[in-house]
Amino acid sequence: MNLQQQRLASLDAFRGFTIAAMVLVNNPGDWSHLYAQLDHAEWNGWTFTDTIFPFFLFIGGVSMALSLGRLAAAGAAKPALLGKLAWRATLIFLIGFTLNFIPNFNLATVRIPGVLQRIAVCTLLAAPIVVYLGWRAQLAVIAFLLALYAGLMLYVPVPDVHGVWAAGALEPGRDFGAFVDRWLLDGHLWVKSKSWDPEGVTSTLPALCSQLAGVLAGRWLLSRYSRGEQTVWMMLAGLACLAVGSVADALLMPINKSLWTPSYAVWMTGWALLAFGAFFWLLDANPHAALRERARRLSTPLLIYGMNALFIFAFSGFVAKMLGFIKLAQPDGGKIALGRLLYAPIGALPIAPVNASLLHALAFNAAMFGVAWLMWRKKWFVKV
Repeated sequence: MNLQQQRLASLDAFRGFTIAAMVLVNNPGDWSHLYAQLDHAEWNGWTFTDTIFPFFLFIGGVSMALSLGRLAAAGAAKPALLGKLAWRATLIFLIGFTLNFIPNFNLATVRIPGVLQRIAVCTLLAAPIVVYLGWRAQLAVIAFLLALYAGLMLYVPVPDVHGVWAAGALEPGRDFGAFVDRWLLDGHLWVKSKSWDPEGVTSTLPALCSQLAGVLAGRWLLSRYSRGEQTVWMMLAGLACLAVGSVADALLMPINKSLWTPSYAVWMTGWALLAFGAFFWLLDANPHAALRERARRLSTPLLIYGMNALFIFAFSGFVAKMLGFIKLAQPDGGKIALGRLLYAPIGALPIAPVNASLLHALAFNAAMFGVAWLMWRKKWFVKV
């Protein structure tokens, strides 16, 4: 059985790991008490949390390459492949946009960008590149997009929120991307900033490169080389990306998730290649069948999570919003959010506040895993 005909356990496990990490960092008990690695870097730099979104895009690229390879092998026409990807992107965008209406349905202020929306747009933009271009042309597109984005951000002067014109001002609300966000989406941006959006329009260009890097990795897995060779070269490519990202961080633009700088895109691609390469070796490429099967058994929770990742992503976001929206009356006449009420016993434990906050995130993760496990047992797999 070749790779086009089978499901990669490593890809499901890597996806499951990423969704579990996302649920963990998105649901602390108290946002004012977090371990540093479980929060985004304040601006420049990176933390463990900053790896999650690019991992999702990388995984989406690998999945795209493998699924298109299967469909092409089955004789699907290229226009049909484009249509399939466009429909998938539309559904993902609508799911993310719908979540932004919760808890207040207000067309005048609803945030238009978002994580799922960016995944959808990247999928839509990647579709013709993946369907019609070979790997060399795809690599050239990545280089061009990163150079274009760097040029726009560093050399095109734009006014900031105070009307001060500048080029290369890589600060919140002052950069080229923030200007474009205000121009196109004013009033519909991230509520915490209002003047720019971390999933804004311009930074979608380097985010697309993160997905195309996954596509190239997926194409590599479809090559004639042995799985051992594929693993080694993925690892070497990952180390090369870390080196290039580090140099770009020092000489071009700093690693910055909010701006999705080229250094960030390349650096995170390096970590994605290394992480996926490790999963691939353990679960699919290991020549020792007994060790491979043991690794698969141990990774079963991740596999379960990974098989319904999109549903868990959306459902966990919906539940978190409801925990803040639903308010219960108190004896003193006041009201308390359901989430605060549920967290109160954990917050009262004789442990450090940061550990209580983490314990809540772990409990929330366990609840979401329970949902994923039930769906897995019932063979309910939500596909888009």
